[in-house]
Amino acid sequence: MAKNVEQSATLASLDQQLALAKSCSHEGVLAGAKAAVVATIATAIPTLASVRMLPWARANLNPTAQALIISTAAGAAYFIVADKTVLATARKNSFKQAPNMKARI
Repeated sequence: MAKNVEQSATLASLDQQLALAKSCSHEGVLAGAKAAVVATIATAIPTLASVRMLPWARANLNPTAQALIISTAAGAAYFIVADKTVLATARKNSFKQAPNMKARI
């Protein structure tokens, strides 16, 4: 009987940790997507403007190069911001649970 109660408490704890991990990753995805949109706009405007105004850029940056510049900035922004958000959320959640861990010991 005591073993079943202990197992159910452990399973509940694991379910809670899984829910926290899902919420952390969801927040990271949303923050990363927002950063990717901003980075896309922030790199697309100067890239496209320079291709129209600068002779060197017009001669050397074909549409594939332009797309590569823009998508690289967007991808980098997504992964950097998503990673930082997930780590910050996990750190915040771990500090919330720290008093509970001490109470169990």
